Amino acid sequence: MIELQNISKIYNGQSMPVHALRDVNVHVAEGEFVAVMGPSGSGKSTLLTVLGAMNPPSQGRLTIDGIEVYSLPTERQADFRHEYLGFVFQQLQLMPYLTAMENVLLTLTIARLPKSEKTNRARQALAQVGLAGKEDRLPYQLSGGEQGRVAVARAIVNQPPLLLADEPTGNLDQATGTQVLELLRDLNRAGQTVIMVTHDAQAAAYAGRRIHLLDGQVVP
Repeated sequence: MIELQNISKIYNGQSMPVHALRDVNVHVAEGEFVAVMGPSGSGKSTLLTVLGAMNPPSQGRLTIDGIEVYSLPTERQADFRHEYLGFVFQQLQLMPYLTAMENVLLTLTIARLPKSEKTNRARQALAQVGLAGKEDRLPYQLSGGEQGRVAVARAIVNQPPLLLADEPTGNLDQATGTQVLELLRDLNRAGQTVIMVTHDAQAAAYAGRRIHLLDGQVVP
């Protein structure tokens, strides 16, 4: 489903170029749950932004579902992100003044769907993560684990083939983090492809495969 071929990313540093990624070659099959691991500065976050169609590589090619992502026009890349990708962020980024339903509906703002269909999809996504009956609650009325579930529902409401998670337990307590990881594992078992960036070995244990980065390179 996903193929990164000779991906390199070079940033212009103050005194010299910074090589964030160096000739990365990775293949991810449909239905896999892959954890990308490595210390701070290893290139994990850069790799995720490249996968997320947000950060063009300096060289190399990214193909998702047969589509060469960075060959698309810029405006089409935005459509691609909406159609193919769901994001779970380290900061859950829920809007505190919006209900669970309204937070999930944000993902569908630009979707060309009738309002009733958007509402149905948001309701189904919340039910899928175990929040049926809590659609009208504000974030402060939900537990930490439930807030994490709203964030996951928001990521899957557009039914994306690929779910990208950036340190999804980084700012959560252990119990809440475990709930989010178990939810990602359950979604994967139901067929969702998941790529998760983490520095936490316990979190990575939920994945079926681990990829290690060091100084921008894939290492054994």
